[in-house]
Amino acid sequence: MKVLITRPAEDAEPLAARLRAIGIGCLIEPLMAIRVLAGAPLDLEGVQAILATSANGVRAFASRATRRDIPLYAVGDATAAAARDAGFTRIDSAGGDVIALAARVRERLDPAGGPLLHVAGSVIAKDLPLLLKGAGFVCRRAVLYEARPAKSLSPAVVCAIRAGRLNGILFFSPRTAEVFVRLARRAGLMRACRGLTLFALSRAVATKASPIRWRDCRIAATPTQDALIGLVAESRPPSKNSSTYGRS
Repeated sequence: MKVLITRPAEDAEPLAARLRAIGIGCLIEPLMAIRVLAGAPLDLEGVQAILATSANGVRAFASRATRRDIPLYAVGDATAAAARDAGFTRIDSAGGDVIALAARVRERLDPAGGPLLHVAGSVIAKDLPLLLKGAGFVCRRAVLYEARPAKSLSPAVVCAIRAGRLNGILFFSPRTAEVFVRLARRAGLMRACRGLTLFALSRAVATKASPIRWRDCRIAATPTQDALIGLVAESRPPSKNSSTYGRS
């Protein structure tokens, strides 16, 4: 079995390593390029916690600030892992999506304890500060990076899809799924993609990928990388040679 990973390069390589460890071949095609935005030093005075809705937000913060003593609340385990790699020691993972993160903050923090800082990209799926405003929290958003969409699919990916050398594609965000559909249409791959299984992090992701008539659509039970990896593992064909697929 072989799948296409569409995550940014920083996240794609660790994911590919985990999939290859369980015998799943991977082709990596980052559909978003992450660019950290330059700016003035961040104002962290009185901030009681940092809220991170992506690993990219954590990495961007780490490039703009030296403090690691502020508690960091992560949307999920992959973001929490990025925080550990960046040197944070007080980390709490919501293990889900932005809604779960907001609930975690409301449960564990006190609005009187000080403002919160949401480290984010230029495009957001859900307004975290707005979700917390009703509970009395003051949450500032710091836009620290932007994700630039790819302008075309690489020749290697186009050939792999047309030749039927892929079994499925993994999507982690609605925006990435939307970009792929647009590029697949431009490359004349809409029909060829019908032989692929869509592995989506959430229903919102699957909806954006729905213009393609996929062979199958699998949606993770929880919006976590572990859940999506589990879906892919469950889809492996029962073959003794499943670990021999190429590692492109």
